[in-house]
Amino acid sequence: MRVALFITCVNDTLFPGTGKAVVSLLRRLGCDVDFPAAQTCCGQMHVNTGYRAEGVRLARHFTEVFAGYDAVVAPSGSCAAMVREQYPKLAKPGSRGAAAIAEVTPKVHELSEFLIDVLKVEDVGAYFPHRVTYHPTCHSLRGLHLGDRPTRLLRHVRGLELVPLPGAEECCGFGGTFAVKNPAVSAAMGADKTRSIMDTGAEVLCAADNSCLMHIGGTLSRQQTGVRTMHLAEILASTEEAQ
Repeated sequence: MRVALFITCVNDTLFPGTGKAVVSLLRRLGCDVDFPAAQTCCGQMHVNTGYRAEGVRLARHFTEVFAGYDAVVAPSGSCAAMVREQYPKLAKPGSRGAAAIAEVTPKVHELSEFLIDVLKVEDVGAYFPHRVTYHPTCHSLRGLHLGDRPTRLLRHVRGLELVPLPGAEECCGFGGTFAVKNPAVSAAMGADKTRSIMDTGAEVLCAADNSCLMHIGGTLSRQQTGVRTMHLAEILASTEEAQ
């Protein structure tokens, strides 16, 4: 398959290792992976704060950049949900933009969706000998309805002990601009999530969105818990040779 990596702003700017992990993993599974350099922000921040015109412009650019690929894979439930859920609402019905969106958006997948639903694989040949707990981020849980796809993949990782996270479906408090507009509430929600993580005894907290991991990881670090945060892609890309 000819697959394009949609890296997303947060990953490109702050977590480039996640993008590298996606490429390594997909190539290991036989995909021809491309990185369209012209890609930009998907427009989620703009649309969520009322800048609809900018969102329309960015949606148009997205469809131009990613046209022609068999699939577009994003290591972010949040940004994948933006493209699939919000783009169709931004286009004028019957317009060329609407047609382009209808063509491209069904091919956009969050990583675990792509692995399980498209490649039909659950065991990706990973090895990660650590105690791990998984946080289902809000957009991946409520927007994309990923369900147990990420944990099914984690259960097939050799050496990995997956432990359930109490209150897993509760928001961590990040919410993009929510954390900026409501910092005290956001911090309190992050502290609640951190306590739940500590109750698991896990060495590593895993999620499908680095934005949420950044938020939770800040609290974990400030409290000197010793718990690491890792994106799902980085765990799935790990092999025994790389340990």
